[in-house]
Amino acid sequence: MSRLRLFAPRPEIPVLPQPVAQVSLEGLPQNALETGRTRLVVTGALFALAFALIGGRLVDVTVVKRGGEPRFAQGLRQPPVAERADIVDRNGLLLATSLPTASLYADTKDVIDPAEAATKLSRALPELNEAEILAKLKSEKSFVWLRRSLTPRQEQAVNGLGIPGLYFQREDRRVYPHGALVAHALGFANIDNRGIAGVEQALDDVLRGGREPIAMSIDLRVQHILREELQATIADFAAIGGTAVVLDVHSAEIVGMVSLPDFDPNRPSALPAETRFNRNTLGVYEMGSTFKIFTVAMALDAGSTTLTGGYDATLPLKIGRFTIRDDHAQKRWLTTPEIFMHSSNIGSARMALDVGAAGQRAFFGKLGFLKPVPVELPESGHPLIPRPWRPINVMTIAFGHGMAVTPLHLANGLATVVNGGILRQPTLLKRPEPAIPGERVISDKTSDQMRRLLNLVVERGTGKKAAAPGYVVGGKTGTAEKVGNGGYRRKALLSSFVGAFPMHAPRYVVLVSVDEPKGNKKSFGFATAGWVAAPAVSRIVQRIGPVLGVTPVNQDAPEIRQAVATDVAPRSGPKAGERKLASF
Repeated sequence: MSRLRLFAPRPEIPVLPQPVAQVSLEGLPQNALETGRTRLVVTGALFALAFALIGGRLVDVTVVKRGGEPRFAQGLRQPPVAERADIVDRNGLLLATSLPTASLYADTKDVIDPAEAATKLSRALPELNEAEILAKLKSEKSFVWLRRSLTPRQEQAVNGLGIPGLYFQREDRRVYPHGALVAHALGFANIDNRGIAGVEQALDDVLRGGREPIAMSIDLRVQHILREELQATIADFAAIGGTAVVLDVHSAEIVGMVSLPDFDPNRPSALPAETRFNRNTLGVYEMGSTFKIFTVAMALDAGSTTLTGGYDATLPLKIGRFTIRDDHAQKRWLTTPEIFMHSSNIGSARMALDVGAAGQRAFFGKLGFLKPVPVELPESGHPLIPRPWRPINVMTIAFGHGMAVTPLHLANGLATVVNGGILRQPTLLKRPEPAIPGERVISDKTSDQMRRLLNLVVERGTGKKAAAPGYVVGGKTGTAEKVGNGGYRRKALLSSFVGAFPMHAPRYVVLVSVDEPKGNKKSFGFATAGWVAAPAVSRIVQRIGPVLGVTPVNQDAPEIRQAVATDVAPRSGPKAGERKLASF
């Protein structure tokens, strides 16, 4: 049988608690300690840099660049003009101002689907061409203009599309509240807010960044009347265009100036280029018999004739192959007042010959007719003068052919003749003083005599239809054939009337010139100045007189008659001592 071996249990040996060992860093290697510290520093620096970059970008986006909008378009030489001073008329009425607008551009790198974006944009902005938009969006440029000067509604429509990569540039847009009314004088600024025509261009440096409004000499009320009457005259006579000017004879301020056809400066690119042509200051024309004003003033001032003198106008005046005739031939000896009243070409030519080529040229030079008018406009035409200045030129210039000037030359020349003989430079800016120093061109006596003769033309001569009851108008008609290929075009006329009022104490010059008028039933088929321009001046004077504070008078009052009366009693021939010129 097996044996059972019994084992006695071992006695338990008690385990005594051991003391816990203290871990000391002093026991670790020095390299491991430095590595740990370096890693902590680098990690902290990276976190700090990341937060700095995020914060910087946030400031750049929200403050500096205003939501991703650049300060100006890349590639432009200069940034868009931020501000431009307002322009007002002489009474403070607003003519031009700048309004904030949004312009649309794209960063093509951020545009996800150019084709889809082009389609959506062309629907939101129908004036844009989808193919052109797509080409721009595929250009891979960081900045491309898509549409300048959006309206608030257009901006909202584009915003609603939610197209990535499209942004808005905040700009100023030049706005002209009265549209075409002051177009040629005012000019306009381009899409980058820089003046490129008219006063906007001439005073561009002053207007840019300006704070105070620039006051023009234009009176908006007078401007409206001028434009309305000139438009009506052009329509009545089926003309191709025309000009009108109102000028203060003492300050030389241009109170009104209209050139038709004109344009809307809010949309200058939408109209033909010829509508931007300023006939008043850029166009040069042979002004016809209006030049007899200066011929007579020159002769009176030189002493070569007097109001009681005269010249033989019995027969046409021949020189070489040319023959000078009178349209209103009297076929007799004419006194100086009669020559002017009947607008005698023959008498005027003889009168000018007495002064001579040197004297005539010097006189027109003193009037400023040999150089552009120094007015605040870049559109300034240079007069066309004969070279050399021969006797035939002396005669034809005497009645307004053979020399071409601008209508503003003519208006300022008449102002000089009637204001006492002082030449002042015309201006489109409001002058603080009613009168400024000038240069004497003719004597005060000659000026007084010319006022009488100018009134005589309206009372008894070719300018009767320019009369305006109560305003004592004086002036001169001028009908000139326009120059064409091979000579003058007999049926292409420039019909003008230039006058002043009131003639006993002149204050304003009024000029109306109509280009290629056609006779109508009311004018019995005539298209001459007495039928076309003179009536327009009459209507203008009657309308602007009250606006400008000119009080109507009784023209038959003794003091008025004494101030403007002229003796025009005809005579049969020269007095003893007067020279009678033979025909050429």
